[in-house]
Amino acid sequence: MSEEKGGSTLPRRQLGRHLREAREALGMTLIESAKLMEWGKSSVQRLEKGQTEKIRTHDIRLLCEQYQLGAERTADLIALAEQTAVKSWWHDYGALITPAFDVYMGLESSSRELTFFQPSVVPGLLQTADYARALDSVFFPNDSADEIDRRVQLRGRRQGHITRRRRPATLSAVLHESVLRTVIGSPKVMSAQSRLLADISTLPTVDLRVLPFRAGLPVGWSTGPFVILDFDMDKKGNPEEPSVVYVESFTGGIFLERLPDVKRYRDGYGVIQRAALDTQPSRDLLRAVAKEYEGGR
Repeated sequence: MSEEKGGSTLPRRQLGRHLREAREALGMTLIESAKLMEWGKSSVQRLEKGQTEKIRTHDIRLLCEQYQLGAERTADLIALAEQTAVKSWWHDYGALITPAFDVYMGLESSSRELTFFQPSVVPGLLQTADYARALDSVFFPNDSADEIDRRVQLRGRRQGHITRRRRPATLSAVLHESVLRTVIGSPKVMSAQSRLLADISTLPTVDLRVLPFRAGLPVGWSTGPFVILDFDMDKKGNPEEPSVVYVESFTGGIFLERLPDVKRYRDGYGVIQRAALDTQPSRDLLRAVAKEYEGGR
């Protein structure tokens, strides 16, 4: 199977998980499966991890036969394989999106609930155009003005995932007070950004809180920024995809999927959220900060 950028992340991951479970149910090793398919072991691994970009339905049908799956299960997996070929809207932004962030975008766009903690900057999902432009102009100094505009446009389109009227995703977020006090761009930019956060916090599907300086370090350590992604339930009441934690860093990000890791971040978020201001005091603070910046223009 060849590799090329594109396709839908969530169906790839679902397909890979189902194939891995089917292989393990037979007690078959990766090497044994690869030999039967005349592939290398790494090809099977990439497929099971949802990392194979171009998937052929013929290969999936052969794997289903190899794993002794019935006609109904085979049809379901082939349908998933066909979904992986569907191009998603963010692929229009091409080289502006790294492979790792392409995976994140697929998960974010498919998520039903997003849980953020951000200690330093406003999450991309919540940024105004001017705030995003001020950040990207510094972080991507070699980009042309057109490329910066496209990056900003991408941020704006992502915001629709939580602001759209039909089935918006649920957002729970805690921003450290330093996010509000760190000037990005100018006081004018910060005023508009603070007002947007306050306005978004009024949505019924959004719980946005501020962790004040006086709260210290609620978990006894600096966690750095992270987001927990949760997904819809299937017809049997099981998550369509296991929860994932995306941990951001200066050089990219990592995905944590082990249950103990996800639980630790979820528990940590609960501690941070309880230490934060309630939703209304947080909104009041955001509006007050916006007025402060207006006075400093």
